[in-house]
Amino acid sequence: MEVIIPFILSGCGFIMISSLSLRASMAGGNPYAAPLKQFQFIGLGLTIMACCIGGITPEKIRKHCGKLFALAVFLIMITPIPGIGVKVMGARRWLRILGFQFQPLEFLLLALPIFMADRLTDSQSVMKRGDFHSFVRPTLFVVAITGIPLLLQPTLGGAIICASICFVMHIERRGWKYPLIGAGIGVAAIAILILIAPYRMSRFLAFWDPWSDPTGKGFQIIQGLVAFANGSITGVGIGRGLQEERYLPEADTDYIFPAIGEEFGLVGTMFLLILYAAWTWRVYYIYRDAKTPFTKSLALGLTASVIVPMFMNVAGVTKLLPLSGIPMPFISSGGSSMVFMWAKIGLLMSIKLENNNKRKK
Repeated sequence: MEVIIPFILSGCGFIMISSLSLRASMAGGNPYAAPLKQFQFIGLGLTIMACCIGGITPEKIRKHCGKLFALAVFLIMITPIPGIGVKVMGARRWLRILGFQFQPLEFLLLALPIFMADRLTDSQSVMKRGDFHSFVRPTLFVVAITGIPLLLQPTLGGAIICASICFVMHIERRGWKYPLIGAGIGVAAIAILILIAPYRMSRFLAFWDPWSDPTGKGFQIIQGLVAFANGSITGVGIGRGLQEERYLPEADTDYIFPAIGEEFGLVGTMFLLILYAAWTWRVYYIYRDAKTPFTKSLALGLTASVIVPMFMNVAGVTKLLPLSGIPMPFISSGGSSMVFMWAKIGLLMSIKLENNNKRKK
């Protein structure tokens, strides 16, 4: 089930992207381009997952966790540099290497849980489990070293996801005390960042009252809510949503959840949320049965790196939180997210395989 559920989610995303591609054919474009590209990304992700299961054990990847994390941070740091990072919709969040464009944040969300799991379970860290220094290093240090370059891109949502993963993993290993203080400081910092950045302030005001600017900043939020309302309980039917006429911006990426809500209704959206919940429940057993502190912490971190982005996407499009520009795992169009999500599944299955082998012995 740990693999079957993500495969079903990927299939649902493929179906939705295929439906959305109909508008490309109406405008004279190729209706098969987007679905074919998504199919290739799914295939590449499954291949990487198989490689992780077949040859990458948790202990092997632990030996290289520092190098992976350093590379991920380096790619994040060079992304905001003009001429290196690719600017899309006002933000430099992508890199183009050898003709391929990808988002370094997705690689960081794979390397971060591995590095944190290693740092939180090494012998020296365990000895200093209860003091403030054990929160500063590695948790607060990692939050700072990943958050600052992400804010320069800018991607506040990405910084929040990285901080959330670090805090969740720290709490599991060392308790609630200092992460609660850090979370309070983080909320205050986010409020300051919103106040001092005009574009963030305008986005927050659009979230607070989108109807004050229904044709500008609030347009996307309103259209998302309209899509949910149009879908009602059972939806208007595949290929019949308003997004086909471009009323819903970014319907294949950030706003694919409202697009699904319109065409498949509450039934469709609840089906997806139940799948995420069922996957989390199944992965909990991998975490519970993990035989070493490292694999236990790693399983938790990898799970958080999937569920936290899902929650932020759903909360953003349903107006529970300001929009963050975070894609929906396994469903949104895009190669970076799809490939690295399947790599996380491969690592989780590698942990499960190790658990089963040790149980047999």
